[in-house]
Amino acid sequence: MANRTSRFLTRLREDLRVVFYGPQALAFLSAVMLAAYWWGGEAMFIGIGILVPMLLLALHSAGDSGASAMRDATTGVLQRAHFDTMVARIWQTAHEQQVSSAMLMLELDDFESLINQHGQTAADTVAARVTQRIVTALRDDDVVTRTGDARFAICCAPSSRFDLETCIQLASRIQVAIEEPIAVDGTTVYMSCAVGFCLNARAPGPDSTAWMTALVEARRRGPSTIRAFSHEMQMATTARTALREEAALALESGHIQPWYQPQISTNTGKVSGFEALARWVHPERGVIPPAEFLPALEAGGLLERLSEVMMYHTFTALKAWDAAGEHVPQVGVNFSGSELRNPRLVEKITWELDRFDLAPDRLAVEVLETVVTAAPDDVVCRNLGGLGKLGCRIDLDDFGTGNASIAAIRRFSVSRIKIDRSFVMKSDRDPEQQRMISAILTMAERLQVETLAEGVETVGEHALLAQLGCDHVQGFGICRPIPFEQTLAWIRTHNAKLADTPAISGRRGNAS
Repeated sequence: MANRTSRFLTRLREDLRVVFYGPQALAFLSAVMLAAYWWGGEAMFIGIGILVPMLLLALHSAGDSGASAMRDATTGVLQRAHFDTMVARIWQTAHEQQVSSAMLMLELDDFESLINQHGQTAADTVAARVTQRIVTALRDDDVVTRTGDARFAICCAPSSRFDLETCIQLASRIQVAIEEPIAVDGTTVYMSCAVGFCLNARAPGPDSTAWMTALVEARRRGPSTIRAFSHEMQMATTARTALREEAALALESGHIQPWYQPQISTNTGKVSGFEALARWVHPERGVIPPAEFLPALEAGGLLERLSEVMMYHTFTALKAWDAAGEHVPQVGVNFSGSELRNPRLVEKITWELDRFDLAPDRLAVEVLETVVTAAPDDVVCRNLGGLGKLGCRIDLDDFGTGNASIAAIRRFSVSRIKIDRSFVMKSDRDPEQQRMISAILTMAERLQVETLAEGVETVGEHALLAQLGCDHVQGFGICRPIPFEQTLAWIRTHNAKLADTPAISGRRGNAS
């Protein structure tokens, strides 16, 4: 009953708004006032003049009282449950009256960086200021809620004038408001946001739930962008969902396994290790690159399961190489930030090493530089410290692409830094690249940390890195990642070549 009354009042309010605020308003009001004077004289004329504004005010209040009561008194933002209710109501109204509405989703750019640099309190202050600016940029009848630390959802009241251009203008107006400087603790912070929106006429389903789901796709973007939902996005969502399900099945059925890329000592020329890289060998599509299926596994919460699969096959490979009489000192396995936040990670790895009867230093835990620069939480710190004490080697991957400090290298007991391929590329021909590599190698030597250069593709790059004193090299110029079945043959062929080829000596010896 209450919902029916609310819909009636909303419909009546919109009808009266069209009458009183449309181009015919002047003629209508004039006719009403003239009729009142004709029928009731001056008293009726005055009464109608007072009654009509009061009636409009009452209808406006009745239509908005529900939303007003649910708004935060300070920010004007709705709680999520109340917002969903209002969205359903606006959807129904727009559908019944054949008018337009739109939903927008905003996400602040680099909000995590703001927290890391200025702290949570400052980030909360910025979010509150942004909230005020969003509310100010909207109409009184529009509703907004906060769906996360850095995300906001907006539902616009129905209007016959809403179209694609109007949505873009509104999104742009909100972006401009958010980008105004914000003063926090004596410093000035500049924020930006990305906006995704969806008109009700373009929603992928027959109700408000599908309307809101469309925003998730529209929000996939780069910084400071504005995107409208389209049916092509819906098709992409369906494809991603199918890929996620297929990848999960492939992981459990053994189609996703590690391939191994050799690492060579520049001092001896011998194999100093391998890096285990996940590859999906699809029965119909062939080898699927990790850039395609790793996001699907991450979206499905399966990265830890992938890590377990990678460790099992890696340790199995180490035992097989040992049994074949080919010594492989270590194998690097990549660990994501989410895996390093597992409080039982050290216990799990210890159990696996004992299960395969392997020394801990046969496992190199590869950690992205961005993980150690993002002020990791206590669990990450304890895990890296615990793995170091256990005897595992810690490799800092993609070094040079983040901002890892010398203190971080010492803090996490890093055994080796892996110089990112962006520094290695064309280093035999580019003096600037050579200077950058030399600086990294000098720092590593002073810290007594080993070095490995990634992405080595030419003999010239290999020779230069050896001359500069880089301890190990890895890349397509040495060998592409190969399945385990091909590793023994490759190792034996490589060792046979060493007998006929002079070793490329580096500046320093190494432990391999």
